[in-house]
Formats: sequence, structure tokens, C-alpha cells
Amino acid sequence: MIMKIFVNERIQSFPENMTAGKLRDEKKPGADVIIVNGYPCEEDSILKEGDQVALIKKGEIPKSEELEALMIARHSPGVHERMKTATVGVAGLGGLGSSVSIALTRMGLGTLIIADHDVVEPSNLNRQQYSVDQIGLSKTEAMEKNLANMNPYVKVIAHNVVLNAHNIPKIFKTADIIVECFDRVEEKTMILETVAECMPEVYVIGASGLAGYGDSNSIQTRRIGEKIFIIGDMKKSAGPGQGLMAPRVGIAAHHQANLVVSLLIDPIQAILKIPDLVE
Repeated sequence: MIMKIFVNERIQSFPENMTAGKLRDEKKPGADVIIVNGYPCEEDSILKEGDQVALIKKGEIPKSEELEALMIARHSPGVHERMKTATVGVAGLGGLGSSVSIALTRMGLGTLIIADHDVVEPSNLNRQQYSVDQIGLSKTEAMEKNLANMNPYVKVIAHNVVLNAHNIPKIFKTADIIVECFDRVEEKTMILETVAECMPEVYVIGASGLAGYGDSNSIQTRRIGEKIFIIGDMKKSAGPGQGLMAPRVGIAAHHQANLVVSLLIDPIQAILKIPDLVE
């Protein structure tokens, strides 16, 4: 009797009474770990119809098609296909931008354009997605390395530059969506105005009011028209006793990344579900 088993998310046929160890030896000799239905198993475990088997060799980078199959299984084919054809720009790689970049890379985005001019400093480590061994590196270089370790098949275009009204349209000219991740109000205002004036067909997702801790549900998404969105509580700016902290900044960053996905997959529904800022 022949049974169907998923091996690294691909359906394959095997005879009845196939063991996990025999399957490994047949399909991926040298694999160090055998995962069956989400759990490590012994070599002599008997597999059954419909089992999902992952064969892992420690330190090995999956091939592009293998990693893609794994992502499709988790995200669904329609979502993955849209993500891999999209281009998103991230302006600023601090607490927001570093987290947004990682979330979109894990989603299998096709092309990610990142831009920042800062270096990684010790004070960044309280909320930004860098490590102590990256202190002193430019944020673009550090983030490129981090993203490549998560999904080497995402195309990352990095610009180590001060963003301004003149270079934003050129740097992000191929972007479907731009995510604003600046710290200062004047920078936030500048990029929103620049995109609205020079790139009116592009969605832009900004943030305002992320400081402190507590009240996670006050981080919300609002829209200004159909192309500009603001995420935050619109109140809590950083100041004495009200610092920028990893949990709350992370909540806002993932609101931004989640809105990117929603706009790419079904923009009409995404827009209709978000209340206007003035309401």
C-alpha cells in the first residue's frame, strides 16, 4: 500500500511501514534532526498517511525552492505569491524600521529597500534589532547581515544615506509601499509630504505616539485619505520618564508590517476597515 507524506512541505509517495530513519536515508542522508508533525522523533518511528516530515541538517541553508515551499505552507499560496512580487521601502532602521524589516523578510517579501545613515550604538540595543557585536557598524550593513541570516532570498537594496525631500523619490521609486520609521517629527512630516506630492500612487505608513509602556491597545491605525496611514496612540512622545521601549515600539512596528501585508493582499478591504484620523 502506498501512502502520501509531506517531506519539507512537498507531497511524496512511500510504502506502508516506512520509518522516519529510512525516509531520511532515502531523501536526505546526513540530516541531523527529523521532525514529524512538529516534534522531533526517533529513527524507528513508523510514519503514517498525511504525516508532515521536516529533515534538517544543522547549519545548512535551505535551497530557494525548499524555503519557498515551507513559506507557502505557512502563509498560503496567494499571500506568498503577492509578497514575493512586491517591493517595500523602509525609511529609517531604528526601533521601528529594524523590526518592520525583519517581519517583512520573514514574510518572504520580494524586494526590500532600506535606508538610514546612522551607526549602531549601545543605546540602540534597548529596542532595536541589532546585537552587541554590531556596535559601530552602519545600520544598513548590520541589518543586511541580519536579514540575510533569516531569508537570503529576499532582495535587499540598502542606502546608507540621509533621506531628504530630494532623494526619497529616487531611492524608493520602485516601492509599492513606504514605511516611515523616523524618530523626529520634522523628518516624519517631510517624508509624508514628499510622498504625497511626488509619489501620489504610493502608500505610506507612518507612526506617532509610541513612547512608554502599558496600554498596548492604545496603539491603533488611522488613515489620512486613501494612501497615508498613521500608527500609534497619537499622544505619547519620548521625553523624561517616558522613553522609547522595546515592547511598545515593537507593537507599533508590527502594526506597520501587518498593514503592509494587508495593503498588498487586499488594499480595498484594508482601507475600508481603518477609521479616518479625524473621526
